Amino acid sequence: MAAVSLRLGDLVWGKLGRYPPWPGKIVNPPKDLKKPRGKKCFFVKFFGTEDHAWIKVEQLKPYHPHKEEMIKINKGKRFQQAVDAVEEFLRKTKGKDQASSHNSTEEKNRHNSSEERGKQSSGEEKRKASLSEGKVKKGTGEGKKRVSSVSSERGSKSPLKRAQDQSPRKRGRPPKDEKDLTIPESSTVKRVMTGTVAGFKWPPSVSEPVKDSDPHFHHFLLSQTEKPAVCYQAITKKLKVCEEETGSTSIQAADSTAVNGSITPTDKKIGFLGLGLMGSGIVSNLLKMGHTVTVWNRTAEKCDLFIQEGARLGRTPAEVVSTCDITFACVSDPKAAKDLVLGPSGVLQGIRPGKCYVDMSTVDADTVTELAQVIVSRGGRFLEAPVSGNQQLSNDGMLVILAAGDRGLYEDCSSCFQAMGKTSFFLGEVGNAAKMMLIVNMVQGSFMATIAEGLTLAQVTGQSQQTLLDILNQGQLASIFLDQKCQNILQGNFKPDFYLKYIQKDLRLAIALGDSVNHPTPMAAAANEVYKRAKALDQSDNDMSAVYRAYIH
Repeated sequence: MAAVSLRLGDLVWGKLGRYPPWPGKIVNPPKDLKKPRGKKCFFVKFFGTEDHAWIKVEQLKPYHPHKEEMIKINKGKRFQQAVDAVEEFLRKTKGKDQASSHNSTEEKNRHNSSEERGKQSSGEEKRKASLSEGKVKKGTGEGKKRVSSVSSERGSKSPLKRAQDQSPRKRGRPPKDEKDLTIPESSTVKRVMTGTVAGFKWPPSVSEPVKDSDPHFHHFLLSQTEKPAVCYQAITKKLKVCEEETGSTSIQAADSTAVNGSITPTDKKIGFLGLGLMGSGIVSNLLKMGHTVTVWNRTAEKCDLFIQEGARLGRTPAEVVSTCDITFACVSDPKAAKDLVLGPSGVLQGIRPGKCYVDMSTVDADTVTELAQVIVSRGGRFLEAPVSGNQQLSNDGMLVILAAGDRGLYEDCSSCFQAMGKTSFFLGEVGNAAKMMLIVNMVQGSFMATIAEGLTLAQVTGQSQQTLLDILNQGQLASIFLDQKCQNILQGNFKPDFYLKYIQKDLRLAIALGDSVNHPTPMAAAANEVYKRAKALDQSDNDMSAVYRAYIH
């Protein structure tokens, strides 16, 4: 098949990560956004989402020739909404083009009409000058007659001509018998003036938010707070630390998929321990952004793919820590996190003064506090940085990082956080990030159980599960999470994006957190029981949406 030439402004189908081909438009990137090196690519903004990315040419297809093909293979609600957004954009564009063509024709007609009136006006002026000359010769005795003649002349002229005749009189006071005369404004003049004024818009002031010229796209703004400095930083792609009223701080980092050519990787050597669902995507993005990474995994075969991508292999956690400046770890639970640090050839054996350790595992506050103490006791620096997201978001570099501990280390990790996530928050002392992460996952796990409960209730009462999803997608609960998890259930596809056993673990730890401060968590406790039943049905290694099966067995 012959290559199709693409250019700025074209509508396309673009492949972004593991998502199906999605409709978008080739646009100019922000000025400070550098183009990735290597193969030719275009900057694409996708309809119906806030996503935008550099996409390689071979992953782009023209919109119209492939429209029917894409609609057949993609049936999701959000996909249909994106296609509808494209069609609406096309309708508006067509309407603007027709209006522009109409205005051009009308302007040409007005120009021709103006030329004709100009010729008539020139003849009228000559006739008027001749008449005036004759009247001067008759003397002053016919003054009243002259006024009458001028008045009748005005009555016979077009309104536009009368306005032209009056213009020189602005220099002096009009005659007394004419000062109260009201000259009607020509409809042509009204049309020209209204069109000119209505079509003119003052440029936005500095305090006004910049508006998108295309209503279907959002500006490349990461933070939507009221502080202009925060809102604009994603355009400039500079990491800035913003103090919040709560005392926490956040590093706002733009969509790394979209700006993967603009991150300046740290010159520090990076280590990474644990290549599970989350760790694999993180390491892949660190390598893509140019970081020097050494990897280790309990199952060594998982390292092979990353070695091929340019990573170095560490034989033990201790070796990785001793040879790297900053070592990240992402493992499954508190026991795995402790074993990694305190076990044979563990992290602690490689810690020396100045070595940095960042634990990205989702664990309880007591565990992370214990790990911090032993690392710091050896002269090391410690940061906890659990991540909110799933495998897909990890692969796309769109995680949310919650960090606490050594503030300087947090800032040293800025380029790494940009590579792996879209936003990173610093929450103060060690333990705060663990608590916040458990609360976030408690909410997510409880919501997933409620979704499954609603779908099964719809089924047993004779209601359409698809219709329920359609209704939810049109309401306030609409989200990518809701749509994806419901699609999993409707299609019976429970390939893990977030293991069910891990969300149950997080619910258990969140309930224990509530117990430690005597705070009731009855909703989380109820959801936890449903997940435990799902685990008893051998759903542990499936996606969390497999909790649905606990309701149908």
